[in-house]
Amino acid sequence: MIDTPLSTRRTDHLPPWAITAMPGVFVVLWSTGFIGAKFGVPYAGPATFLTLRMTIVAAILGAVALATRAPWPRSAAELVHVMVAGLLLQGFYLGGVFAAISQGVEAGVSALIVGIQPLLTAALAGAFLRERVTPQQWLGLILGLIGVALVVANKIGGGTGTPLGYGLAVLALFGITIGTVYQKRFCAAIDLRSGNAIQFAVCAPVFLGFAAAFETMQIAWTPRFVFALAWLCLVLSIGAISLLYLLIRRGAAARVASLFYLVPPCTAVMAYFLFGETLDLAAFAGMALVVIAVALVNTGR
Repeated sequence: MIDTPLSTRRTDHLPPWAITAMPGVFVVLWSTGFIGAKFGVPYAGPATFLTLRMTIVAAILGAVALATRAPWPRSAAELVHVMVAGLLLQGFYLGGVFAAISQGVEAGVSALIVGIQPLLTAALAGAFLRERVTPQQWLGLILGLIGVALVVANKIGGGTGTPLGYGLAVLALFGITIGTVYQKRFCAAIDLRSGNAIQFAVCAPVFLGFAAAFETMQIAWTPRFVFALAWLCLVLSIGAISLLYLLIRRGAAARVASLFYLVPPCTAVMAYFLFGETLDLAAFAGMALVVIAVALVNTGR
């Protein structure tokens, strides 16, 4: 399935300033996901946390889709594609990130590992979406990877995290990479309201199974946990995910993926103010390099 005029008309009514602001807003919102995970996992196991998150968001979006009479997948094939994309983008990615952080991997390091995604996405986009990645864009992707490494290099040698945790972060990397390409290839014309509801709903029982098998499923309902859950449900799962799918529809997969290079620097800044994690000169140099990299990718023809 390729992108159709219907899928682009859904955002064409937005004012130009809103369309221009979408990438920046997405980066900021997506970065808070790592912060929210760090806030929430001390009070509930990662699978337990994500079971709650998936269930709440699926219920909200399902109600919205029904109330607004959103179209649902018209065939079994469309439904299967939506479910597979959801398992990749929500299941493997979110599950991997939350589990990695619960294993002691710092938020910044998790962001770094997932930050390798644009290079993988560019390679897959060329192979499966027939998108041409220009030399300028490849240069930008490589510079972005270097910039991301500079931003969080001081965290890697800190001795935090376990081998399992880092493996789970790599699993998240492949989930978001393959999921981005799959969503662009097979789900571009699916309505965001019904499509997101299905994707979160299909992940809820998967996380519930993991929670029942490997966790106590106990939750400490502290104000901090409630805030993290509410933020990740409403702002991340509804706001940021919807923005991601809109960006995937409107642009080439490699260009959208380049925005993820901005997430680790943004996460590092948030962690500095919220958790007192410091930034060195190399980190600031890396941020500047990332900005240049994203500009190269998005202006390359």
